Order: sequence, then structure tokens, then C-alpha cells
Amino acid sequence: MMFIVTEIILKNYMDTIEVKSIIGGVATDDRGSVRFVNDFNFKDVKRFYQVQNHQTGFIRAWHAHEKEAKYAYVAKGTALLGAVPLDIMRDIKTKKDNYLKIEPVILKDYRIFKTVLSSNNPKVVFIPSGYANGFKSLEPDTIIQFFSTSTLQESLGDDIRFDYDLVNIWKEDYR
Repeated sequence: MMFIVTEIILKNYMDTIEVKSIIGGVATDDRGSVRFVNDFNFKDVKRFYQVQNHQTGFIRAWHAHEKEAKYAYVAKGTALLGAVPLDIMRDIKTKKDNYLKIEPVILKDYRIFKTVLSSNNPKVVFIPSGYANGFKSLEPDTIIQFFSTSTLQESLGDDIRFDYDLVNIWKEDYR
């Protein structure tokens, strides 16, 4: 499966011109806030949610789904986004669990996708099902929006988590 990075112009092909209000909500905790509209739906997208960390440099990773695909878009600020096939995440976890003290896991041997998303250079990244994803805020008040192909209930039943540093793409790349 190939990871696709694409710029997308989203068009609304509504069958009706009736105006509808689709109510969402906000969940806030010590990491930041998540804005969501779980009833939003167009074509394959069944919902969207918006994430804003309380501090620059905060990492939310790794979150994977076997069935759910996502689109990511930064509405404000800049974020480092990563995506790794689920089979590679499991392989790295097995190697780290079993062999970490003997030999290090060399990340350059794996297919790891990493890009910077910025509201100054808009683009949408498609994250296929079967991938783990995560992001790090690079600017204050960065807002990243995710558009999901699963309902909240479907997503909760397809939720796989890994430690943020299992695949550590988060270090600064000074040059």
C-alpha cells in the first residue's frame, strides 16, 4: 500500500440546498482540546475532529486503525506529521521488546512517512487504513483537523495505540 500525499480542493456536492446545522462539541484536558463534529458526513468521510495542543512541541502518537482511513489538514500553525504502516509498527515493537538490549532498531530500514503541514502552505494528507499516525505541534496554537472514514463507534472498536517514541521521528533535524 502506498502512502499518498495530496493537495485536495474539497467540494460539497449536496443533494439539497437546505441549510443544516450539525452540532459538535469540545473536549478539553491537560494536553489541549479536541473539537469535533461527529455527525458531519460527505462521501467516504463520516466525521471530523480538530486537535489543538496546550503547548508547542507536544507529541500525540502513535494511533492506528486496521479499517479507518483519515485525511489530515492543518487549519492554523504548523505540525510535523508521521505515518507508518501497522505491520512495521508491530515489527519494530517486537524487535524493541525482544532485542533492544542486543541490537538497536534502525529506522532507516523501514518505510516511514514524515512531512510538515502548515497553514501557510495548505495541503491534505491521506492516511490509509492500516497505518499508525501521529503529530507534533511546531508553532503555538496549531490546529490540525482530521477527517475520518469511520464513525466514532467504529473507530473506538478499531483503535490501536503505540508509545510516542516507538518510532521517534520527533527530534529536531538541525541543518
